[in-house]
Amino acid sequence: MDRRTALKNLGLMFGTSLISPLKAAIDNDFDPITLTGADLFTSNQRADIEALSEIIIPETDTPGASEAQVLNYIESMLQEWYPIDHRKTFMDGFKYFQDQCFLLHKKHFNELRKELQLDFVDSLNTTIDRPNYNDYANFFEEMRQLTITGYYTSEIGMTIERHYLPIPGKYDGAYPYDKVKTLFTS
Repeated sequence: MDRRTALKNLGLMFGTSLISPLKAAIDNDFDPITLTGADLFTSNQRADIEALSEIIIPETDTPGASEAQVLNYIESMLQEWYPIDHRKTFMDGFKYFQDQCFLLHKKHFNELRKELQLDFVDSLNTTIDRPNYNDYANFFEEMRQLTITGYYTSEIGMTIERHYLPIPGKYDGAYPYDKVKTLFTS
């Protein structure tokens, strides 16, 4: 499976809730490997985005979002596929996220211990004040979608997380999952 096909399959997984820049990229048959990189984020923003993406897809027995370089994918998508007003909305939600973290912990998100990062993300989902909820909720949903698509279209996501079987052999619909503990693609 090539990365364009993987991206289209991930788009189907998100269904109608897929964010418009990803829809546009998929509709234009873009290849995630051709993203040129960008310099949209400051060094602190880069560190916060990388830490947040690692919360979304952490390193376990397989590499996490950081090792898959999801940060570069997110930054490039924002730079190349987001209209200016949509990018501003994303960045406003991100700023709110950063401001709340600094207000509560007097540290940047990437400087917090992993447990505090998890607690902070969870607390924003449950205790956020209503006037800013939509900004944050939209930011987090887009961040989640960008992290997932960036991860599963990366080399790590395509080759380590998912096992590619070009000739899968016979179909066995009752094969026990606990023997493989991973998804297979063809």
